[in-house]
Amino acid sequence: MGSLAVFVSIKYDRPLLDPEGSFLGPSYVRLPLLLLFGLGIDLIPRTMWLSRGRPTSIWPLVRERMRTHWGKERLILVALGVMCFYVTYVSYRNLKSNLPFVRDTNPDPMRTSPVSFDRELHVMDKILFFGQDPSTVLHTVFGDTATAYILSPIYLFFLPMVPIGVTAWMVWSRNISYGYWFVTSQCLAWSLGTFSYYLLPTLGPGIQYPSLYEDIAHTPTNDLLESITAARHRVLYDPEATEIVNSVAGFASLHCAITLLVALMVQYTINNKVVKWIVWINFALTVIATLYFGWHYVADDIAGVAIAIVSFYLGALASGQKFDRGLHSHPTTTTSKVPVDRD
Repeated sequence: MGSLAVFVSIKYDRPLLDPEGSFLGPSYVRLPLLLLFGLGIDLIPRTMWLSRGRPTSIWPLVRERMRTHWGKERLILVALGVMCFYVTYVSYRNLKSNLPFVRDTNPDPMRTSPVSFDRELHVMDKILFFGQDPSTVLHTVFGDTATAYILSPIYLFFLPMVPIGVTAWMVWSRNISYGYWFVTSQCLAWSLGTFSYYLLPTLGPGIQYPSLYEDIAHTPTNDLLESITAARHRVLYDPEATEIVNSVAGFASLHCAITLLVALMVQYTINNKVVKWIVWINFALTVIATLYFGWHYVADDIAGVAIAIVSFYLGALASGQKFDRGLHSHPTTTTSKVPVDRD
């Protein structure tokens, strides 16, 4: 992903951008801080709680946690996980931003006419819903006010959910292979999502057919859609907008892919029914929200589900998991030494 981002940047004379450049400074400062954050988020709250405010207990608790939990392999996992996910995500944002210039049908270098398959996917949506637009059906069934306010924070929760999930499995997974499983699957999902953007570029129904969504209540989700639409317009038509990232690309839905990936990881690695219900409900509501607010077509969501399943399975194989005939999994390793099944 890093190599592809650099290649596209050079070939199309587009600057390689850090999409979070204003957060914690440049990457050579941010990466070490993120690594320290991964260590501190585990040590500090735990130590403060167990020490009950007694200064003499703090250092023994820190040493005990470092010895029992933060061994060599945990430190390697956190370092590799943060760096690989960071490179993958930054590359994803750059490749997504440069998509209109790579998939451009206009031979004039001064004008851009990006490829778009919105019409085809919109026709497919209407066929699947017997001549109706999915958003119209959802607005009729669920209403256009209260439901909008409920679905908006669920859709926007995706933004903090990604770093929270990666951190949680790297820092707190008791089985070290689960951490590798999750981070590997994440990197695969973002990479496959990028490939899908280039395979079938779309804007999404909310941008291509805005009149379908005029009657729903105004929420922060609408503000986000308007913001990224304006940013895309500047990237395409404002020569001075060289530091702005284009975040518009519809097919496939990574909201669906990542929320499903999290749900699958919880289902297979966490023995808590309440948490399992929460992540599966979050996935279902996220799917509804993508159609309700006009972020995606039905095909986008289906492709997102496929990406999640493929990434989940390949990440499992890469990290040493086994699946039996009942689709149950069991880890084959808690260390780097993967045991071989014996007869």
